[in-house]
Amino acid sequence: MDGDIFSSIGSTAQVDGKVLQTFQKSFGQVQHILDQNRLLINEINQNHESKIPDNLSRNVGLIRELNNNIRRVVDLYADLSSSVTKSVDVSSEADSGGSFKSNGKASQKRIRSG
Repeated sequence: MDGDIFSSIGSTAQVDGKVLQTFQKSFGQVQHILDQNRLLINEINQNHESKIPDNLSRNVGLIRELNNNIRRVVDLYADLSSSVTKSVDVSSEADSGGSFKSNGKASQKRIRSG
């Protein structure tokens, strides 16, 4: 019985580690894109203030790039949300066999039937 409890804790720790890595990777990518967006917005503003026709025409492409970057950020957050949801599901399954109380002692969870 104790082996089941400890194995579920081990798998939960692995899932948590993977979730943490996913968070770090995703947030790193998001931060990089947001940094790019800051530069794009600055350039767009400068071009707009200059009122030079070529610069204003260039803004069309820059705004498209900005919109694509925003889509990428949304996709990254959607992927992150999906990963967290999967992790919570896996963690819940691992916890269904047993868990530790806050005092560190093992306890068995009862599963109610229909």
